[in-house]
Amino acid sequence: MESGRGATRTTGYEGMKMKNSCTPCSSLRPLAVATLALMVSGCMVGPDYHRPLVHVSATYAELPGWTQAEPDAAGPKGDWWTGFNDPLIDQLEPLVSVSNQTVRQDYANYQEALAEVRVARAGLFPTIGVTGSAAKARSSSVETRSTTLSSTRVANSASLEGDVSWQLDVWGQVRRLIEENAATAQASEATLANATLSEQVALATAIIELRTSDANIDLLQKTVQEYQHYLDVIAQQDKAGTIPPSDVISARTQLETAQSSLIALGVARAQYAHAIAVLVGKNPEELTIAHSTTMPTQPTVPVGVPSTLLERRPDIANAERQMAAQNAAIGVAVSAYYPSISLSALDGFTQSPLSGLLHVANYVWSLGASASETIFDGGLRSADVDAAKASYDATVANYRGTVLTAFEGVENDLSGLRILAEQSTVLNSAVRDATRGAEIAFNEYQAGTVDYTTVATAQAAQLSSQQTALNVQESRLLDAASLFGDLGGGWTASDLHDPRHPVSQQAAPVQTGAAGGAS
Repeated sequence: MESGRGATRTTGYEGMKMKNSCTPCSSLRPLAVATLALMVSGCMVGPDYHRPLVHVSATYAELPGWTQAEPDAAGPKGDWWTGFNDPLIDQLEPLVSVSNQTVRQDYANYQEALAEVRVARAGLFPTIGVTGSAAKARSSSVETRSTTLSSTRVANSASLEGDVSWQLDVWGQVRRLIEENAATAQASEATLANATLSEQVALATAIIELRTSDANIDLLQKTVQEYQHYLDVIAQQDKAGTIPPSDVISARTQLETAQSSLIALGVARAQYAHAIAVLVGKNPEELTIAHSTTMPTQPTVPVGVPSTLLERRPDIANAERQMAAQNAAIGVAVSAYYPSISLSALDGFTQSPLSGLLHVANYVWSLGASASETIFDGGLRSADVDAAKASYDATVANYRGTVLTAFEGVENDLSGLRILAEQSTVLNSAVRDATRGAEIAFNEYQAGTVDYTTVATAQAAQLSSQQTALNVQESRLLDAASLFGDLGGGWTASDLHDPRHPVSQQAAPVQTGAAGGAS
């Protein structure tokens, strides 16, 4: 589009039409009539926004068969973490939205974006000012050819004036700018929601990993006790001279290795505890987490159909609002092709001397109007429009890429849960078999039918299968937490407020200083 004027025409960027709702008249008309007509018609140059279409499958590939859309009541809600039935998760998750520093930063950014909407909206209204002045002046002496008259005169003067200036938004530049800033504010709000959800998922992940560390500690403590019992039995046999001394060394080495692994788990547990404290906005030394012998419960996550994902992911909403903002920016750039029209008025009193300032005889006023149009700019406006269109195309690609990444994440979570559930079933049988095999091997060793190497191998297989089963249980829990996050938790696009309406600005997604006194 070279000139930015004219009737509806298709532009070079995908899915958009450059549509102007009015065309400047070529004939000269009285300024007041033209201005009124244009303002009443609501002229806004530039393209109207339409969300680009994206391909969405009828069901997820990892779900068996076609899944009917479930009502929203069946979906995960804001307190999605309660499905893990873990007291620590239930206690700490609400603190993320009020105390996590990443969330607080994004909340401040959202407030700044709301302020920018108010700044843009101010351009729709006239600017009114009042100016008052007072002066006292002394006149100089007067000289003539014949004589010099020396006189001193002090005069007082004053003025009191009010002025109004108003740049008319005839072509919708200010309204497009409000659209752009409002969409940017909604994108910022979606960023806040996404940051909150991400940090909540990170907290659930850290707690699951800490609980797994506790379970591993319990497992190794039990293993150390069993290895100590085996060593005691072997030591008694060594005193009786019925076994080679190397068996005692092997049993002691096995015990000490398990003890070393048990000690090493303390490092990972401490790091998880510190990460949990930071996620809820506390110093690591402020939060003490007691050891727990219970793992979180494997939750059931209602998935629904892929189409709902477009409304339930805050990062998708963020990308979509960025498109809307950049679309409005095209209109702002196009408006530079049109003349700028402004009105001004002055009303007040001026008087010298000061006495009688507010008398009707000293009343002054003025009205004026001006219009300006750029004739030649070396292609600046055309380049600005082209840049805005290219930026819009980039946001479209970002939106579609975000949608694809979202589907990928959900499919990965679903495949992980399905495969790990199958692996868990097999591992449970393996743990039972390995435990029974270790018992049989030790009994056979005591009977003298096998050497201690067989016992050590069986015991190592038992510990390995138990640790693998525990790791798979952890992976299933982590995939469930990730799936909650990839499905958007309990968030929907309808949670976004419209910052163009003052009532929407009263909503505060983050309430600082709440929830248990965390700060």
